[in-house]
Amino acid sequence: MPDVLTAIISVTALGLVCAVLLTLASKLMAVQVDERLALIRECLPGANCGACGFTGCDGYASALLSSNAEANLCTPGGNAVSKQLSSILGAENTGNVIARTAIVHCMGDSNTTHDKMVYTGIRTCAAAVQLYGGKGACTFGCIGYGDCAVVCPEGAICIEKELAHVDKRKCIGCGICAKACPGGVISTEAEPVSVAVLCRNTEKGAQLKDKCSKGCIGCMRCAKECPNGAITVNESLAAIDNNICIGCKKCIEVCVKGCIVKLSI
Repeated sequence: MPDVLTAIISVTALGLVCAVLLTLASKLMAVQVDERLALIRECLPGANCGACGFTGCDGYASALLSSNAEANLCTPGGNAVSKQLSSILGAENTGNVIARTAIVHCMGDSNTTHDKMVYTGIRTCAAAVQLYGGKGACTFGCIGYGDCAVVCPEGAICIEKELAHVDKRKCIGCGICAKACPGGVISTEAEPVSVAVLCRNTEKGAQLKDKCSKGCIGCMRCAKECPNGAITVNESLAAIDNNICIGCKKCIEVCVKGCIVKLSI
């Protein structure tokens, strides 16, 4: 019996010593957390899109407190979140959030292009692109299996006739879809964007004509017609500088392939 009591007393004493040591360690080694961190995190939308330039909402929240990051970098949150963050940080509002929207640079649906093979693998764009650039005749175009639609947090993307479409009324410009697109067909652009070239194919016209009826052939007519010099043509593909474009839409009128379009909500 004495041996049992000795064991119990020893274990109890050891437990008390450990408890004291842990308590002291928690006090001496505690990491001070800014109380504002939780408030900032609650304001952020939780999309974790990285549009702010940091590793998700947690990374942005920490950066606001530690590196003087600007409070107007959250594209999905918009101006409302920017004002809340400025209030919490006790700083002046650094300006309006630049609204962005996703654009699918392709018009190659089932009516304008065709498949070069029958694909029977995993029905994701990421998987299909590994096999000769996808099933489509145009390897620059939308594969159409909807990886972008799956990751969109707002349900702003749908697939119609094997082509992705963005509903601008729902799009928050987070850019997650652009990151998920293995072919780089989707981009996020600062609004307002009134006119866009919906093509990514850089092949010459003779190579493209049998692949897609809506593909840009680099004919230069849009660039010559643009009164503000907002259009350039490189590698047989037209590109519009939205910072210069005045939205006159003359390029749309002269585009022989109809791949320059007016974007509307």
